[in-house]
Amino acid sequence: MARIIGIGHQDFTELIASGCFYVDKTEFIREWWENQDVVTLIARPRRFGKTLNMSMLERFFSVEYKGQGRIFEGLSIWKDKIFQELQGTYPVIALSFADVKEVKFNF
Repeated sequence: MARIIGIGHQDFTELIASGCFYVDKTEFIREWWENQDVVTLIARPRRFGKTLNMSMLERFFSVEYKGQGRIFEGLSIWKDKIFQELQGTYPVIALSFADVKEVKFNF
């Protein structure tokens, strides 16, 4: 059976759990981790998956989800034992402005 293409999903866990079509972007975790950048700017056009990627990073690194790495099984990042051990080992503060909608800006 073909997978459904879910449009507008912003929560990584919800997207994976629902079985919707997902292009595996977990290699971004490896690339980002191995680069050891001090600052990372994720600039993409509107509706390009920024919030979904941030949700994926939160789910991977946050101590809140320690031991819940099964959501990554079958994805690229989970093939490496080092990253399996890294999952859920950092405190994460996640902020999203995805739901903030304003039509005008006042000083």
